[in-house]
Amino acid sequence: MAVNTSLCGYNFWIKIISFRVPPLDLGSLVDSDEEEQDIIPEDLPAPTGKFKLKYQQYATEMKEGYKQYTQRNAEKAKAASTHEASRNEINEKCHQGEVASAGDLMTLDRKALLQQGYADSPYHRRSSTRKSDAETVALAKKKRTVTEQMMIDHLARAVISDPEQDLNTTKQESSHIPPDSKRAPLRVRRRTLHETKIRTNSTLTENDLSRKVEFDGRVLSRNGRDACRELVGFFFTHDQSLTVYEYRTFGKNRTNVLPFIKKDIYSHQCGRRKGKQYQLGDFYIGATLTFLTCDHPSLPKSIKENTLLRLRITNIDQITLDSLKTASVGHEEEDAASQEAQDQVVLQAIQDKLREQLHKRGVRVLTGLGKYFQQLDKEGNGLLEKADFQQVLRTFHLEVSEQDFESSWLILQGSSHGENKVDYGEFKRAIFGEMNEYRKSFVRKAFMKLDFNKTGMVSVIDIRKCYCAKKHPRVITGHSTEEEIKSSFLETLKDTCSKSDEVSYGEFEDYYEGLSVGIADDEDFVSILRTPWGI
Repeated sequence: MAVNTSLCGYNFWIKIISFRVPPLDLGSLVDSDEEEQDIIPEDLPAPTGKFKLKYQQYATEMKEGYKQYTQRNAEKAKAASTHEASRNEINEKCHQGEVASAGDLMTLDRKALLQQGYADSPYHRRSSTRKSDAETVALAKKKRTVTEQMMIDHLARAVISDPEQDLNTTKQESSHIPPDSKRAPLRVRRRTLHETKIRTNSTLTENDLSRKVEFDGRVLSRNGRDACRELVGFFFTHDQSLTVYEYRTFGKNRTNVLPFIKKDIYSHQCGRRKGKQYQLGDFYIGATLTFLTCDHPSLPKSIKENTLLRLRITNIDQITLDSLKTASVGHEEEDAASQEAQDQVVLQAIQDKLREQLHKRGVRVLTGLGKYFQQLDKEGNGLLEKADFQQVLRTFHLEVSEQDFESSWLILQGSSHGENKVDYGEFKRAIFGEMNEYRKSFVRKAFMKLDFNKTGMVSVIDIRKCYCAKKHPRVITGHSTEEEIKSSFLETLKDTCSKSDEVSYGEFEDYYEGLSVGIADDEDFVSILRTPWGI
């Protein structure tokens, strides 16, 4: 009887399981490859009259879609083979070190010119305006923080230099204090500010420090860590002194303002005005301030490797500058200013001639110059002789007359700190010119977005991840893919690098310096940087 009961229960559960689990239809399984192809066979059964129209429309769309899919695959395969062939050709030419003539364009030049297409693509005006407004507010906040810290630093030293402190201290020390007095002796009791004997040379007041010109600056260096430092300087008219502070960010929320160049009276260290004290007229956008690194032991080691520190003024408080300027200028300053103006006219004429030669091949030449200069600089101090620069011009087929070269060499010799040698960065800026500070500010923004650790170097992998080619006109119209535009950019950029997997700030700037030669409008150049980098 017990056995029959257990069998009945077993049958009961079998029925429930068979009811809940549907039978597996092995015939409905289809191979994944066959499912993806969606090929419509020719001998389909005729549909009913009710759905005949919908069926014909569906069949037509499927056939047309499969046809387009086949064409796209064929085009991709063809483009991939062409891309691989051109890449091999570029690598072979770069390996042999061949340099084309001025009139010919290499494949590398054509790939670089693809980046100019971003200038034809209007970016979102509203979004860019919103971003620029936010950047303006953040910049004003930084400057206010730096100004407040500078005032605190100098006024704190000025307060303890009160003229009455010596008088008060002398009276208190000379006065006789009875032993039974309730007042504690001077050596024991807590001293107030004017009872101290601390002295400083500073007698500044808030009124003195308020008569100042505020300017933004950057270090002229190929080292990305130094070139991207945020510097804010102050020139004080009451004693013709200046100081420079650095705004530094540590992590996301921590910031600090540190002195970069101590407050003192400084003079020009090179050029026509060498030895002359800095005056109010020396401060304008694009001016270069020079300092001896040995006078500033607190400077970073990378900056002290060179004898001179060159500081470029990128922005200035023009309203305050105009209000503080006076009409009286010395004859010596007038003579030096006129000579510098004549030098600039000579260099500008040479730059205009070379700009025509670099119009289409600026990226290849200017980036190649950076690598070639480093190879010639065996000592690593950035200085080269006259014969070296002549050899560079011949190697890159740059036509400069002997008279123009001699004139430029005399000008550079006058502004050089060394003997019979010139800094090749100064030579490059003088002969070929450079981007204005507005353009360079966006180049630094793009690099700082990539170099979030502020090491001065960016890996090619990070560049590939951050570069976006979706808004390139050729991608929008379907003439090129995102990968093709990105690969063309990376190939031209990697050709400038001394390392295959890293890009330094100097190499990054050289690339956009060469690209800037063929772009006249500043906003077009900004679009080339803003659109792919999202700045």
